[in-house]
Amino acid sequence: MRLQLATWQEVEAYLQRSTGIIMPIGSTEQHGPNGLVGTDAICPEAIAWALGERHDVLVGPTQNLGMAQHHLAFPGTVSLRPSTLIAVLRDTVGSLARHGFTHIFFLNGHGGNIATVNAAFAEIQAERSLGEHSGDELQLTLYNWFTGRRGRELASELFGDAEGGHATPSEVSLSWAAHPEAVKAVAMSPPIAPGGSAQCDARTFRQRFPDGRMGSDPSLASVEHGQRFLQAGVEDALEAYRAFLG
Repeated sequence: MRLQLATWQEVEAYLQRSTGIIMPIGSTEQHGPNGLVGTDAICPEAIAWALGERHDVLVGPTQNLGMAQHHLAFPGTVSLRPSTLIAVLRDTVGSLARHGFTHIFFLNGHGGNIATVNAAFAEIQAERSLGEHSGDELQLTLYNWFTGRRGRELASELFGDAEGGHATPSEVSLSWAAHPEAVKAVAMSPPIAPGGSAQCDARTFRQRFPDGRMGSDPSLASVEHGQRFLQAGVEDALEAYRAFLG
């Protein structure tokens, strides 16, 4: 069930049977020579939509912009400052909590969001602790689809050391499964890109990783692999979501 395709009456009825919601969050940033700029939002969105349809879970709108300043030397990347993303998440959570949602599960597709999202959670809970809030308990969590056990095992089986850390064949495959019309065939040189740290500014990042890849070979990606990652991602995320609901 997607929030954007529901009426307010349907959301009100949903809240009578569940106060949990899944919120996909990602980024709009370069993903190497054959990866889509929207990969980090497309992947968690695809998993969330499939999970929601199969298991009667409400899925909110995807937060497509994240903290991606280190990719800004590549055209197409759009980044929020950490402070901006924190403000967006505070208002998003506040809106949902006002309606009675008590368990908000952020399904994330971008490693660069992790620190900022956790900082936003700390700000939200501090406001509740320091204020005079007396409403329902509010539980927040961040789950990264790419850390799920089934997905990691599948990436190891299919790609081994060529998985890498950014513009990975697993995420490119999953994004292609969601949008097979956007598949790109591009030669990679060298086949596996150099590795290293992304803790730098945009200019330095592009010097370290000229084509945007980090230790990966996304030429190994395919729609067929992506369909397997979608299934693994749904199973991993459902397991985490059920544990979160307690």
